[in-house]
Amino acid sequence: MNAPDEVIHQSTRLRIMSSLSAMPHAEKMEFTQLRALLQATQGNLGAHLATLEEAGYIAIEKDYVGKKPRTRISMTAAGRRAFNAHLGYLREVVHALASPIEGTAMPRNRRR
Repeated sequence: MNAPDEVIHQSTRLRIMSSLSAMPHAEKMEFTQLRALLQATQGNLGAHLATLEEAGYIAIEKDYVGKKPRTRISMTAAGRRAFNAHLGYLREVVHALASPIEGTAMPRNRRR
């Protein structure tokens, strides 16, 4: 089984990467939109974004709209690869849990 990506595996960072992966390629999400979506505080979100940026998984762009500062975030190609690899790891975990282990019985009350 593959190992988890420890940078992405943390729950808030996983939610950030999931949100960004839903964006069309090369699209950017505004910090305020991401903060509202995740219901995170500004400081907490900023710290997790810094970790993801340091890993090269996201790009942060700061500019101004009129006189107001704007921060936009996008997933990098490396981030998309890492996120997809981490999803593969999670699928392996789910598959392993769904498959009966040799010598054990799965509960019979499961209905599909």
